[in-house]
Amino acid sequence: MISGSRGVEELLRTLAPQVLGLLVRRHGQFDRCEDAVQEALLAAALQWPEQGVPENPRAWLLTVATRRLTDEWRSERARRDREVAVAVREPAYAAVAPAADAEPPAGDDTLRLLFLCCHPALARSAQVALTLRAVGGLTTAQIARAFLVPEATMSQRIRRAKQRIEATGAKFTMPSAAERDERLGAVRQVLYLIFNEGYTASSGPDLHRAELTGEAIRLTRMLHALLPDDGEVTGLLALMLLTDSHRAARLGPGGELVPLAEQDRTRWDRAAIEEGVALITESLTWSPPGPYQLQAAIAAVHSEAPSAAETDWPQIVALYRLLARIAPNPMVTLNQAVAVAMVDGPRAGLAMLEPLDEDERTAAHHRVAAVRAHLLELAGEPGPARAAYLDAARATTSLPERRYLELRAARLVVVDDQPRRTDQ
Repeated sequence: MISGSRGVEELLRTLAPQVLGLLVRRHGQFDRCEDAVQEALLAAALQWPEQGVPENPRAWLLTVATRRLTDEWRSERARRDREVAVAVREPAYAAVAPAADAEPPAGDDTLRLLFLCCHPALARSAQVALTLRAVGGLTTAQIARAFLVPEATMSQRIRRAKQRIEATGAKFTMPSAAERDERLGAVRQVLYLIFNEGYTASSGPDLHRAELTGEAIRLTRMLHALLPDDGEVTGLLALMLLTDSHRAARLGPGGELVPLAEQDRTRWDRAAIEEGVALITESLTWSPPGPYQLQAAIAAVHSEAPSAAETDWPQIVALYRLLARIAPNPMVTLNQAVAVAMVDGPRAGLAMLEPLDEDERTAAHHRVAAVRAHLLELAGEPGPARAAYLDAARATTSLPERRYLELRAARLVVVDDQPRRTDQ
């Protein structure tokens, strides 16, 4: 029984790519189908919390979206030829109102939709953005934050991507092996970003969005089953499992964020850790290490440490150095700075942050300020640390992160012009 707006939202997020996949399979016209699905989702979001979820919610969405398409075709004289083609291809009743117990064809159309959105006619950024929108169910604002670009820019990018997909005449089928390999990098990145948005929501009152992490893991398992010999797919699945294994320990009893070093490790999901460690350990024996495998290896070192004090930081530093060589990225540098600080001291870590202040992708990012605050606190500079914590709190749109950063700042107060920690 689904109840409440949150339950409806989670159900709609799960059903949206399935319904879109069915429409695209049946009618083509990706752009129009996506618009129709969005209208059906809006209608459901307004009606279901008050009237209740229908017995077959997927069929309900499919009916509403199909009728929206049918109404549009009937209103456009230029589309009459297309209506005839659809009528010839399928029975009239299928185009107007599917049966209440209608089920999709065997297999999950979501994976086909994933590869369709990663069509090679699109630039990589457009592939990822479109898939996040159509398959992951993220809003344009969330995708814009993931790419560190303005929302208006991302909106235009998604619209152009949908139009380009339609212009190519792409068919709703799994691509050939060669085409699949060409799109695989974008597919992996999409799944990675969906998981990250779910594990640490970029905005709103919740730290976690389990429906996103769960969907990312589900899709990555499907991809791994399809491509068991792809080391980076294996590494991505391992990374997700290892990261998600800490989820239960990331929130305190009052809903406050608990950093890794302070988490109760008995609450970690040992089954997920064992599966993730086994996946990454085995894959590194036969596959050259790629970015996702290296991140999974780092996560495995953290997850296998009995305590924060027993973490093998030198090994993590070595892994980050290799990662920075093969996949340089400002966020890699940011995480590497923390690891270096644990080995060589906070001053060494702070020095690594300086170039990030000049990088337009990260200059105003709250995570840079948060890491700087942490390292300044470790370096014995509570005054600058407090200012940096407050800068980070103002920059983030995540309420749990903001509360955590403000709490860290509050612990550092000035007494007789000398900052000190309130818990000393």
